[in-house]
Amino acid sequence: MKLVVAALLFFLAPVIRAQAPVTITTEPNTIIWIDEIRRGTTDASGKLSLTKVPAGRHTVRVRASGFKETAVPLLPGRRALAVKLITTTDQVELLFQQAETAREKARDEATRQQAADLYRQAIKLRPAFPAARVGLARILLDLNEFKEAHVEIDAARRARPSYPEASAVEGRIYREEAFDREAISSFRRAIREAGGVQPEAYVGLAKVYEDKGQFEQAVAEFRRAIAQLSDSEPVIYQMLGAAYEKIEKPKEAVVAYEKYLELAPNGSYAAAIRSILEQLKRDAAGEQIIP
Repeated sequence: MKLVVAALLFFLAPVIRAQAPVTITTEPNTIIWIDEIRRGTTDASGKLSLTKVPAGRHTVRVRASGFKETAVPLLPGRRALAVKLITTTDQVELLFQQAETAREKARDEATRQQAADLYRQAIKLRPAFPAARVGLARILLDLNEFKEAHVEIDAARRARPSYPEASAVEGRIYREEAFDREAISSFRRAIREAGGVQPEAYVGLAKVYEDKGQFEQAVAEFRRAIAQLSDSEPVIYQMLGAAYEKIEKPKEAVVAYEKYLELAPNGSYAAAIRSILEQLKRDAAGEQIIP
C-alpha cells in the first residue's frame, strides 16, 4: 500500500527543488510572505515555523498592524530569521492595514463596503499606492463591481508597470466577466512578471480551463500552484481532486482529497470529501497509474 501511495504522489506533484524548514520570529500576528507568496501568520509568541522552504535566496516580507511593513533577505542555508519591526504613525499605512484586515474578515456586502471605504481613504491621501489599489480591486471583485475593479488595476499598473499580483487579479476579474481569452492573457502575464512563481495565476488558469471543460490542462495548472505554495493552501487539493474526478482518475482524486484532509481536517470541504472518499476508493481499486 505504501508503494502505491508513493507512486501516486510521484505522479501527483511536479519535481521541485530541495526544501528545508525555516523559523521566522517577529511580532505576534504578523503576516509572512516569501517571494510574494503568503505563507502564514506568526503565533502569539511571534513565531512561524515553515517546514518547506525551497533552497536558495528569498525575500521575506512581513506586515503587522501598527508597524511599518518590512522586507528582508533570507540567505541560502539560513534556517532561522528574526525580523525587528518599527512602529508606524503613517496614517496611510495604518488605513491600508485596517482595510486589509477588514477585507479578510468581510463576509457580506456591508462589511465588504466598509473595507472598500478604508482602501479609498488610504488612496485619497496617497493616490500612487499600488497595493491599496489592488486591495480595493479585490474587494470590488467580491462585490461584482467589475468595471470599477478594472479602474483600480489600471491605476496600480500606472504606479507599478510590472506588478504580478495586479495582473493575477485582473485575470480573475476577466474570468468573472466570462472573457476567457483576456483572463488567460492576464494570468500568463502575471506568471511572466513573477519569473514563473505566481500560484494565484496558476489557480486562475486552472479555473478558466475548467470553465472550458479542459480538465487535463486544469490539473496541470493546479499542480503547478501546489508545488509553489508548499501546502499553505489546502483548498487547492480539493480543487485538484475534483478535476481528477472529471477526467475519471479516482486514484489521483483520492490522494488529492486525502491530502486536503491531512492539512485541513476541519476545513469547510472536509465533511463532503469524507462522504465521497469511500466510493472513490472502490472505483480506484482495480485501476493502475500509467506513467
